[in-house]
Amino acid sequence: MHFTKMEALGNDYVYVDCLDGKLDRPDEAARKISDRHTGIGSDGLILIEPSDIADFKMDIYNADGSRAQMCGNGIRCVGKYVFDRGLTKRETLTIETLAGVRSLELETAHGVVKSVTVDMGIPEIRDISVCLPDGGVADLIKVDIGNPHAVIFVESTDMCDTSVVEAVSKSLEFPYGANVEFAQILDRYSARMRVWERGSGETMACGTGACAVAAACVHMGFTENSVIVKMNGGDLDIRCDTDGRVYMKGPAREVFDGYIYLGGTA
Repeated sequence: MHFTKMEALGNDYVYVDCLDGKLDRPDEAARKISDRHTGIGSDGLILIEPSDIADFKMDIYNADGSRAQMCGNGIRCVGKYVFDRGLTKRETLTIETLAGVRSLELETAHGVVKSVTVDMGIPEIRDISVCLPDGGVADLIKVDIGNPHAVIFVESTDMCDTSVVEAVSKSLEFPYGANVEFAQILDRYSARMRVWERGSGETMACGTGACAVAAACVHMGFTENSVIVKMNGGDLDIRCDTDGRVYMKGPAREVFDGYIYLGGTA
Protein backbone atom coordinates (compact mmCIF):
# COMPACT_ATOMS: atom_id res chain seq x y z
CA MET A 1 0.00 0.00 0.00
CA HIS A 2 1.28 3.43 -0.96
CA PHE A 3 1.07 6.08 1.75
CA THR A 4 2.12 9.63 2.52
CA LYS A 5 3.05 10.73 6.01
CA MET A 6 2.12 14.34 6.78
CA GLU A 7 2.15 16.46 9.90
CA ALA A 8 0.73 19.73 11.14
CA LEU A 9 2.35 21.11 14.30
CA GLY A 10 3.60 17.63 15.16
CA ASN A 11 0.13 16.06 14.86
CA ASP A 12 1.16 13.33 12.39
CA TYR A 13 -1.05 11.05 10.34
CA VAL A 14 -0.59 8.57 7.53
CA TYR A 15 -2.62 9.53 4.43
CA VAL A 16 -3.87 7.11 1.80
CA ASP A 17 -5.42 8.06 -1.55
CA CYS A 18 -8.65 6.05 -1.80
CA LEU A 19 -10.19 8.03 -4.65
CA ASP A 20 -10.09 5.00 -6.94
CA GLY A 21 -10.45 2.18 -4.43
CA LYS A 22 -11.16 1.24 -0.84
CA LEU A 23 -8.84 0.10 1.95
CA ASP A 24 -9.92 -3.14 3.63
CA ARG A 25 -10.17 -3.09 7.43
CA PRO A 26 -9.01 0.52 7.94
CA ASP A 27 -9.33 0.13 11.73
CA GLU A 28 -6.84 -2.72 11.75
CA ALA A 29 -4.61 -0.87 9.28
CA ALA A 30 -4.62 2.20 11.54
CA ARG A 31 -3.40 0.18 14.52
CA LYS A 32 -0.58 -1.43 12.54
CA ILE A 33 0.47 1.76 10.76
CA SER A 34 0.42 3.95 13.86
CA ASP A 35 2.73 1.79 15.98
CA ARG A 36 5.93 3.78 16.36
CA HIS A 37 8.07 0.64 16.82
CA THR A 38 6.70 -1.84 14.28
CA GLY A 39 4.79 0.44 11.89
CA ILE A 40 5.23 3.84 10.29
CA GLY A 41 4.43 5.72 13.48
CA SER A 42 1.57 8.22 13.63
CA ASP A 43 -1.39 9.57 15.57
CA GLY A 44 -3.67 7.71 13.16
CA LEU A 45 -4.74 7.05 9.58
CA ILE A 46 -6.64 9.38 7.24
CA LEU A 47 -8.23 8.14 4.02
CA ILE A 48 -8.93 10.59 1.18
CA GLU A 49 -12.07 9.47 -0.62
CA PRO A 50 -14.54 10.74 -3.25
CA SER A 51 -17.62 12.62 -2.02
CA ASP A 52 -21.10 13.20 -3.41
CA ILE A 53 -21.57 16.41 -1.38
CA ALA A 54 -18.09 18.00 -1.34
CA ASP A 55 -14.88 18.13 -3.35
CA PHE A 56 -13.32 15.33 -1.27
CA LYS A 57 -14.02 13.25 1.82
CA MET A 58 -11.70 12.47 4.73
CA ASP A 59 -12.16 9.34 6.85
CA ILE A 60 -10.20 9.39 10.12
CA TYR A 61 -9.02 6.50 12.30
CA ASN A 62 -7.17 7.04 15.57
CA ALA A 63 -4.05 5.13 16.53
CA ASP A 64 -6.14 2.55 18.40
CA GLY A 65 -8.37 1.95 15.37
CA SER A 66 -11.35 3.94 16.65
CA ARG A 67 -12.99 6.38 14.28
CA ALA A 68 -12.91 10.17 14.67
CA GLN A 69 -15.48 12.63 13.37
CA MET A 70 -13.08 15.45 12.58
CA CYS A 71 -9.42 16.46 12.75
CA GLY A 72 -8.42 20.11 12.40
CA ASN A 73 -4.74 19.46 11.70
CA GLY A 74 -5.61 16.53 9.47
CA ILE A 75 -8.02 18.46 7.27
CA ARG A 76 -5.36 21.09 6.55
CA CYS A 77 -3.04 18.30 5.41
CA VAL A 78 -5.79 16.92 3.17
CA GLY A 79 -6.06 20.34 1.52
CA LYS A 80 -2.32 20.39 0.90
CA TYR A 81 -2.30 16.78 -0.33
CA VAL A 82 -4.96 17.21 -3.01
CA PHE A 83 -3.66 20.58 -4.26
CA ASP A 84 0.05 19.76 -4.32
CA ARG A 85 -0.64 16.52 -6.23
CA GLY A 86 -2.80 18.24 -8.84
CA LEU A 87 -5.99 16.48 -7.76
CA THR A 88 -7.58 19.94 -7.77
CA LYS A 89 -6.59 23.38 -9.01
CA ARG A 90 -9.01 25.17 -6.72
CA GLU A 91 -7.77 27.19 -3.75
CA THR A 92 -11.22 27.10 -2.13
CA LEU A 93 -12.29 23.55 -1.27
CA THR A 94 -14.97 21.66 0.59
CA ILE A 95 -14.15 18.50 2.53
CA GLU A 96 -16.76 16.04 3.80
CA THR A 97 -16.20 14.68 7.32
CA LEU A 98 -18.32 12.73 9.78
CA ALA A 99 -18.89 16.10 11.49
CA GLY A 100 -20.21 17.67 8.28
CA VAL A 101 -18.74 19.57 5.34
CA ARG A 102 -15.92 22.02 6.09
CA SER A 103 -14.68 24.83 3.81
CA LEU A 104 -10.95 25.43 3.25
CA GLU A 105 -9.04 28.44 1.92
CA LEU A 106 -5.61 27.43 0.64
CA GLU A 107 -2.73 29.91 0.69
CA THR A 108 -0.28 28.85 -2.00
CA ALA A 109 3.12 29.92 -3.30
CA HIS A 110 5.04 28.46 -6.26
CA GLY A 111 2.38 25.82 -6.80
CA VAL A 112 2.25 24.37 -3.29
CA VAL A 113 0.14 25.01 -0.21
CA LYS A 114 1.83 26.98 2.57
CA SER A 115 -1.06 27.38 5.02
CA VAL A 116 -4.76 26.59 5.24
CA THR A 117 -7.69 28.41 6.84
CA VAL A 118 -10.63 26.21 7.82
CA ASP A 119 -14.18 27.28 8.61
CA MET A 120 -14.78 25.05 11.62
CA GLY A 121 -18.43 26.01 12.10
CA ILE A 122 -20.23 27.15 15.25
CA PRO A 123 -19.40 25.11 18.36
CA GLU A 124 -21.82 24.09 21.07
CA ILE A 125 -20.51 25.38 24.42
CA ARG A 126 -21.66 24.61 27.93
CA ASP A 127 -20.23 25.07 31.45
CA ILE A 128 -20.23 21.81 33.38
CA SER A 129 -18.84 20.21 36.54
CA VAL A 130 -17.69 16.58 36.67
CA CYS A 131 -17.30 14.47 39.80
CA LEU A 132 -13.92 12.70 39.96
CA PRO A 133 -13.23 9.23 41.43
CA ASP A 134 -11.34 10.78 44.37
CA GLY A 135 -14.40 12.81 45.33
CA GLY A 136 -13.13 16.05 43.83
CA VAL A 137 -14.88 18.15 41.21
CA ALA A 138 -13.51 19.36 37.85
CA ASP A 139 -15.04 22.57 36.49
CA LEU A 140 -14.73 22.65 32.75
CA ILE A 141 -16.14 23.95 29.48
CA LYS A 142 -17.77 21.33 27.27
CA VAL A 143 -17.23 22.21 23.61
CA ASP A 144 -18.51 20.24 20.63
CA ILE A 145 -16.85 21.47 17.43
CA GLY A 146 -17.17 18.39 15.27
CA ASN A 147 -15.13 16.51 17.86
CA PRO A 148 -16.14 16.50 21.54
CA HIS A 149 -13.85 18.42 23.89
CA ALA A 150 -13.54 19.21 27.58
CA VAL A 151 -11.52 22.34 28.34
CA ILE A 152 -10.09 22.70 31.85
CA PHE A 153 -8.42 26.00 32.76
CA VAL A 154 -5.25 25.69 34.85
CA GLU A 155 -2.63 28.08 36.21
CA SER A 156 0.11 26.25 34.30
CA THR A 157 0.02 23.46 31.72
CA ASP A 158 3.25 22.17 33.31
CA MET A 159 1.13 21.03 36.25
CA CYS A 160 -1.62 19.10 34.44
CA ASP A 161 -3.40 16.51 36.58
CA THR A 162 -3.46 13.69 34.05
CA SER A 163 -5.40 11.46 36.44
CA VAL A 164 -8.56 13.43 35.63
CA VAL A 165 -8.34 12.88 31.87
CA GLU A 166 -10.06 9.48 31.71
CA ALA A 167 -12.62 10.39 34.36
CA VAL A 168 -13.55 13.64 32.61
CA SER A 169 -13.71 12.00 29.19
CA LYS A 170 -16.00 9.19 30.35
CA SER A 171 -18.23 11.40 32.52
CA LEU A 172 -19.42 13.72 29.78
CA GLU A 173 -22.56 13.18 27.75
CA PHE A 174 -20.60 12.18 24.65
CA PRO A 175 -21.19 8.53 23.65
CA TYR A 176 -17.49 7.76 23.13
CA GLY A 177 -15.84 10.11 25.60
CA ALA A 178 -14.07 13.35 24.79
CA ASN A 179 -10.71 14.92 24.04
CA VAL A 180 -9.42 16.77 27.09
CA GLU A 181 -7.50 20.07 26.98
CA PHE A 182 -5.71 21.81 29.83
CA ALA A 183 -5.57 25.53 28.98
CA GLN A 184 -3.47 28.30 30.49
CA ILE A 185 -4.32 31.94 29.75
CA LEU A 186 -1.18 33.90 28.81
CA ASP A 187 -2.74 37.26 27.94
CA ARG A 188 -5.77 38.72 26.16
CA TYR A 189 -4.57 37.35 22.82
CA SER A 190 -2.94 33.99 23.58
CA ALA A 191 -3.30 30.77 25.53
CA ARG A 192 -1.25 27.62 25.99
CA MET A 193 -2.70 24.12 25.94
CA ARG A 194 -1.88 20.43 26.31
CA VAL A 195 -4.24 17.86 24.85
CA TRP A 196 -5.17 14.22 25.41
CA GLU A 197 -6.97 12.83 22.37
CA ARG A 198 -9.34 9.87 22.40
CA GLY A 199 -7.61 6.84 20.98
CA SER A 200 -4.17 8.48 20.77
CA GLY A 201 -3.20 9.84 24.20
CA GLU A 202 -1.28 13.09 24.55
CA THR A 203 -0.42 14.57 21.15
CA MET A 204 1.80 17.44 20.04
CA ALA A 205 -1.19 19.44 18.81
CA CYS A 206 -4.90 19.21 18.07
CA GLY A 207 -6.66 21.55 15.64
CA THR A 208 -10.19 21.02 16.91
CA GLY A 209 -8.82 21.18 20.45
CA ALA A 210 -7.20 24.56 19.78
CA CYS A 211 -10.53 25.79 18.40
CA ALA A 212 -12.30 24.47 21.50
CA VAL A 213 -9.84 26.25 23.79
CA ALA A 214 -10.20 29.53 21.89
CA ALA A 215 -13.99 29.26 21.94
CA ALA A 216 -13.92 28.54 25.67
CA CYS A 217 -11.58 31.49 26.27
CA VAL A 218 -13.92 33.85 24.43
CA HIS A 219 -16.97 32.30 26.11
CA MET A 220 -15.46 32.99 29.54
CA GLY A 221 -14.29 36.49 28.59
CA PHE A 222 -10.65 35.57 29.19
CA THR A 223 -9.42 36.72 25.76
CA GLU A 224 -10.35 38.77 22.73
CA ASN A 225 -11.97 37.06 19.72
CA SER A 226 -8.64 36.34 18.00
CA VAL A 227 -6.48 33.94 19.98
CA ILE A 228 -3.09 32.36 19.32
CA VAL A 229 -3.22 28.89 20.84
CA LYS A 230 0.25 27.58 21.70
CA MET A 231 0.84 23.82 21.81
CA ASN A 232 3.88 21.58 22.13
CA GLY A 233 3.97 21.28 18.33
CA GLY A 234 3.51 24.99 17.56
CA ASP A 235 0.89 27.71 17.29
CA LEU A 236 -2.50 28.04 15.61
CA ASP A 237 -4.32 31.28 14.85
CA ILE A 238 -7.96 30.95 15.86
CA ARG A 239 -10.63 33.58 15.19
CA CYS A 240 -14.07 33.48 16.79
CA ASP A 241 -16.51 35.70 14.89
CA THR A 242 -19.29 37.58 16.62
CA ASP A 243 -21.81 35.05 15.25
CA GLY A 244 -19.91 32.27 17.02
CA ARG A 245 -18.29 30.79 13.91
CA VAL A 246 -14.68 29.65 14.43
CA TYR A 247 -11.87 29.88 11.86
CA MET A 248 -8.55 28.07 12.20
CA LYS A 249 -5.38 29.00 10.31
CA GLY A 250 -2.17 26.98 10.33
CA PRO A 251 0.49 25.10 8.35
CA ALA A 252 0.63 21.60 6.89
CA ARG A 253 3.72 19.67 5.83
CA GLU A 254 4.53 16.49 3.95
CA VAL A 255 7.13 14.29 5.65
CA PHE A 256 7.68 11.38 3.24
CA ASP A 257 6.09 8.87 0.86
CA GLY A 258 6.49 5.12 0.97
CA TYR A 259 4.98 1.65 0.73
CA ILE A 260 3.96 -0.64 3.55
CA TYR A 261 2.81 -4.26 3.57
CA LEU A 262 -0.07 -4.78 5.98
CA GLY A 263 -0.29 -8.53 5.81
CA GLY A 264 -3.53 -8.76 3.89
CA THR A 265 -5.36 -5.65 5.19
CA ALA A 266 -4.72 -3.70 1.96
